[in-house]
Amino acid sequence: MVAALARIFGLHNLALAEDVVQDAFCRALEVWKVAGIPANPSGWLMTTAKNRALDVLRRERTARTFAPEIGRLRDAEWVDAIDTAFAAEVIRDEQLRMMFSCCHPKLAEDVQVALVLNILCGFGAGEIASAFLTKRAAIEKRITRGKKVLADARHLFDLGADDFAARLSVVRRALYLLFNEGYHGGSAEFAVRTDLCGEAMRLTALLSEHPPAAGPETHALAALMCLHAARLPARVDSDGQLHPLLEQDRSRWDARLIADGLMHLDRSAAGDRLTAYHLEAAIASVHAGALSVADTDWSTIVSLYDRLMRIAPSPVVALNRAIAIAERDGADRGMAALDAIDGRDRLASYPFYPAAMGEQELRRGNRPAARAHFAAAVALARNPAERRFLAARLRASQ
Repeated sequence: MVAALARIFGLHNLALAEDVVQDAFCRALEVWKVAGIPANPSGWLMTTAKNRALDVLRRERTARTFAPEIGRLRDAEWVDAIDTAFAAEVIRDEQLRMMFSCCHPKLAEDVQVALVLNILCGFGAGEIASAFLTKRAAIEKRITRGKKVLADARHLFDLGADDFAARLSVVRRALYLLFNEGYHGGSAEFAVRTDLCGEAMRLTALLSEHPPAAGPETHALAALMCLHAARLPARVDSDGQLHPLLEQDRSRWDARLIADGLMHLDRSAAGDRLTAYHLEAAIASVHAGALSVADTDWSTIVSLYDRLMRIAPSPVVALNRAIAIAERDGADRGMAALDAIDGRDRLASYPFYPAAMGEQELRRGNRPAARAHFAAAVALARNPAERRFLAARLRASQ
């Protein structure tokens, strides 16, 4: 809705577009309490936003404040222009167009990603801060700075422009972070947010359907999303209990998504560039092909993590690598890898870092140390499901 309205009002009126959408949602809160939720909630919101946009255009009458193509239209043509902008097939294009518009060349990449997550994906500053492993205040500054730059833009980005490739990489990163936030993010309510995972996969599908964007790297991103999403049915059970990869019932994994992921992974091999998405998808494919934890090829997984650390090092990648080393070589080696993580201070608020240390100490028979680590993990739990899972591990170390 924001993307469609930004097309109508112009990017320099982005705040106005966001206000119109906000008004539509506020109206829904008022009306639906009395009349009930409509049969087509999204359609209701779209219609309300369209009507509100017409009200704004008719009231203002100062055409110069809007997008030039809208400013030249008569009242009757405004209605047609807005109806066209909100057509289902156009909405898809406008979302794609808006993703690239947020990647303004005057903005640093981290600001561009924050804008995509905030404007198109509905992330708040706190959620984006969690995805970036940084502070909320820093993200708020990035979003404010980014929107100020967009306010000076007078037209939406042409997807055929020469700098398409540079912007494409930022869009992919934003979608990757969106999926990760849904899969194992820091929501205060849920350990898994399938809505965010689904939205990331839908937007990535938009990229893969647009020929200039449907290259090997996009297919690699789609592959890792499909292969990870295949595990979602086993990640949280019907009682809301969280199950990490090593404890999941693999019979509940989605075979169709695994097949889709392997198809995208195969297509991603068409290029000559190896990216982090390729390696993460390859790691997920090794897990997908294993019938059990014992059947997993941990040597290959460690090797892939080694390569990932060379091209895209991060504390989270190092943490996952350490866990794989523990599975391959034992708890002592795993603990050494955990202790050697560079920049592990960035994991200070991440509950699964002390939890991983607790697991290794428990395997080594050092129960007092394991209890201390699990207690620290419980204190960092971000939602009830994480808290229940970590509290169970704490009890197991008694």
